Amino acid sequence: MLGTRFLLFCLALLSFSCSRNQLVELNALALSQEKIQAILIDQGGLLGPCEPSIAINPTNPDNIVAGSILDRVYRSNDGGLTWTKDKLNSTYGVYGDPVVRADSEGRFYYAHLSNPTGRAYSDTEFLDRIVIQKSVDEGKSWNNGSFTLPRSPRDQDKQWLAIDPEDQSLYITWTEFDLYGSKDPIHKSRILFSKSTDYGESWSYPFILSEKEGDCIDDDNTTEGAVPSVGINGEVYVAWSFNENIYFDKSTDKGRTWLTKDIVVAEQPGGWSYSIPGIFRCNGMPITAVDRSNGPNRGTIYVNWSDQRNGESNTDIWLSSSKDNGDTWSPPIKVNNDTSDKHQFFSWMDIDQTTGYIYMVFYDRRNHNDASTDVYLAYSKDGGKSFDNIKINKQSFVPIPTIFFGDYNDISVFNGRVRPIWTEFDGEKLSIWTAIIN
Repeated sequence: MLGTRFLLFCLALLSFSCSRNQLVELNALALSQEKIQAILIDQGGLLGPCEPSIAINPTNPDNIVAGSILDRVYRSNDGGLTWTKDKLNSTYGVYGDPVVRADSEGRFYYAHLSNPTGRAYSDTEFLDRIVIQKSVDEGKSWNNGSFTLPRSPRDQDKQWLAIDPEDQSLYITWTEFDLYGSKDPIHKSRILFSKSTDYGESWSYPFILSEKEGDCIDDDNTTEGAVPSVGINGEVYVAWSFNENIYFDKSTDKGRTWLTKDIVVAEQPGGWSYSIPGIFRCNGMPITAVDRSNGPNRGTIYVNWSDQRNGESNTDIWLSSSKDNGDTWSPPIKVNNDTSDKHQFFSWMDIDQTTGYIYMVFYDRRNHNDASTDVYLAYSKDGGKSFDNIKINKQSFVPIPTIFFGDYNDISVFNGRVRPIWTEFDGEKLSIWTAIIN
């Protein structure tokens, strides 16, 4: 009898313990959104800040650096709670399209467009190169910068950086326009690539990645949106948009050679350029990322983009993946989990390389019937098979089409720390924000 009572007591205790653990887990999930803290980084007038980029220092995760147009740079040493603001200077000019990334040894790199003579739009040297500046003191100071080969009078635009965490090689891709905005069919656009193996001190001669050339109108038939990423064996992967398709190229020898024929990841119905009410201009250009963690999806390549395949009033966020080095791709999976016919747009993606979890930030109008806009974080723990969505901004905002809102946002993730960055507009001022998500 005593043994039976003891067994019943143990079963009851086990049941209580399981129920209590389940309750703790449910409470943790319920409180997760409440614990997200939106942080104002900077605000200004009608000309910025916007188009922000952000990077966590992997050697000191409390150290975070961000940038926004045209020449703003920000630094935090408390995980993103407080920020100092400065201006980036270079004799080669600092003219927007900020890209901030950190290598695995704690150096920061800030890539941007050039304006070497200071005469924007009135000098052939304007936008003649991509400039990359470096900080070796956690973003306190920056060198004058190095640059990709000047290619005047062609225009160099829309660059992005990736860094190999093993040997610190830097890879950069961008769009070259023969003449930006030209409708003349003789003027073409193409995707270029360059690399640095000396911590950004010098750059290789630009290599043309794109098999097909586009026009120079800065629209769907222009080759744009190239974002590189590094694979588990040092491969370099790049995807971009052109003519209602997402194209992909790869190098298995650290950028020395590339495919002769680009691979189509997916169709992009309606193209990468589309209209969103209240937004000056909008795009669904792709973002490429690789799972380098030791999780079950190690080596998987992901490409994230948005398009209007479900209608011009229903923009959605998509993800496709490849487990064979980009040779074949999964059908697109919808990331935003709403059932509305509303807009989700301007997405960016990062992967936590300690877990393999995927995180995306994007604007979202699922809760509104007008141009009121929220910011959502989507995350997946199962290799992109399913996504949870969480609203992360403090209050909704309404952008207006006469104010340039930037062409992208960004997100940086490291060891469970998630730091998205985005732009808002309060009717008078543009501002950029991050969120404390741990």
